[in-house]
Amino acid sequence: MTDYRIEKDTMGEVKVPIDAYYGAQTQRSIDNFKIAQDINQMPKEIIRAFAVLKKGAALTNYEAGVLPKEKCDLIGKVCDEILEGKLDEYFPLVIWQTGSGTQSNMNVNEVIAYRGHVLQGGKLEDKEKFLHPNDDVNKSQSSNDTFPTAMHIA
Repeated sequence: MTDYRIEKDTMGEVKVPIDAYYGAQTQRSIDNFKIAQDINQMPKEIIRAFAVLKKGAALTNYEAGVLPKEKCDLIGKVCDEILEGKLDEYFPLVIWQTGSGTQSNMNVNEVIAYRGHVLQGGKLEDKEKFLHPNDDVNKSQSSNDTFPTAMHIA
């Protein structure tokens, strides 16, 4: 049995730990930014601020009629788990990344989407997930805006 799964995105395939609630973009950041990973992790306050932002965006998108209630509720539930610190181990990225914080934004999007899929009864190995990191969790957002907003919330 393997200890990883294969995730695929527009850049190709990447091996991701089998039980990780993140996908290809987070794994690529882990692989490409191996700079003092033991002491330079993104502060949890920023991750929790992203959860506040993602929950608020989901509610706004639901109210605007562009996100179904079931997906809005699921995003909110996972964001609450993030705020409670229950998913901290799935935010392994370091502070060394692009200025717009795209990697952290996508890490949060992937964790919300993948954890939400599992809460819906799905498996991390499923090729199609109930929540999509970009199309659902990041709907109506840009990492050029989300990272600075998360910093202000934190």
